[in-house]
Amino acid sequence: MIAHIQGKLVEKTPTEVVIDCGGVGYHINISLHTYSLLPATDQIKLFTYLQVKEDAHTLFGFVEKSEREIFKMLLSVSGIGASIARTMLSSLEPKQIIRAIAAGDVATVQSIKGIGAKTAQRAILDLKDKVLKLYDLDEVSIFPNNTNKDEALSALEVLGFNKKLAEKVVDKIVENDAEATVESIIKQALKNL
Repeated sequence: MIAHIQGKLVEKTPTEVVIDCGGVGYHINISLHTYSLLPATDQIKLFTYLQVKEDAHTLFGFVEKSEREIFKMLLSVSGIGASIARTMLSSLEPKQIIRAIAAGDVATVQSIKGIGAKTAQRAILDLKDKVLKLYDLDEVSIFPNNTNKDEALSALEVLGFNKKLAEKVVDKIVENDAEATVESIIKQALKNL
């Protein structure tokens, strides 16, 4: 119903903002991820999702359209409401949620406050196919700024290793040692490939 709101940022906390749009102040709930991406200027635009219930109309806002889509997907899972979906997007980066669901990583999903084992399994079962269809997982990385990882992957591809297989091995290495050098990543990967 309300696709986005653009206006002057009047109030800002880590969980909510108020945007003045044409003299009307809209109270919008946000995740910590969106809070971290809010621009320093007072003019902002948030993509929104309006949740209509018997007792309330609640507006949720997102800096990125992709985060809103993940939020809507999470809401489709039985046992995950708007507050838990927002907690998930506050606890993990959206890319980490996508990666965990695609990989069937119950432990990561369950590590979020309010998510039990059954709900984590249900989320993975319900969303895995959707996530794999909608997102190119080559572009989704838990460590998007790790150039050592990227260089190591590139080198392994040049050496003739399968990209997907090499990426899985390198992800595990970087997960255990985020500061690993390109050489050490390649050496460890060669032992595991």
